[in-house]
Amino acid sequence: MFELWHYLTFVLACAVIAIVPGPTVTVIIANSLRSGASAGLLNVAGTQFGLLTMLAIVALGLEVIVAKISIMFEFVRVAGAVYLIWLGIKLLRSRGQLIEKRGARRGSYFWQGFIVVWSNPKALLFLGAFIPQFIDPTGNAIAQTLTLGVTFMVVATVLDGAYALVAGKTGRLLSHSNVRKVEWFSGTSLIFGGLWLAFAKS
Repeated sequence: MFELWHYLTFVLACAVIAIVPGPTVTVIIANSLRSGASAGLLNVAGTQFGLLTMLAIVALGLEVIVAKISIMFEFVRVAGAVYLIWLGIKLLRSRGQLIEKRGARRGSYFWQGFIVVWSNPKALLFLGAFIPQFIDPTGNAIAQTLTLGVTFMVVATVLDGAYALVAGKTGRLLSHSNVRKVEWFSGTSLIFGGLWLAFAKS
């Protein structure tokens, strides 16, 4: 379907894009520091589920779908930004309860990841603009889109998972003596991620 050098170029491009921190990585690091690597990995799972739904939209026809629900995208972006800011403020006010809450509501981290990736519609538009550049017009466009999209998801999962593991280990080392520092950093990161989304251009 693809020439090897063509596919490897795509993989390299995916790695460069995925490794650059954005709102999603900010949330993964913040939650991993506070609640351990498993929380960040659940964020990663949620973001990948969100990317999978975006990939389906790209494969079905990005322009038609975006034209019909563009107003909803703006609503989701603003709601996601408010959600992140609320989480950050809640964390800043937690008063050193990091250790006690490590095991609480683990499933919510999955949906946090899903909400955050969908709060940034640019991810959807990016997939719609990035993937087609590597598609061979003589081949099956949908099959190629899905193949490249899944490749992007795998690369993003590996790199985002690495962020979660490193931040989780760092959080464990700091949790006993620097609880408030970790919570302040995590809360500030979440608020920053929310503001990033809130002030992003439509």
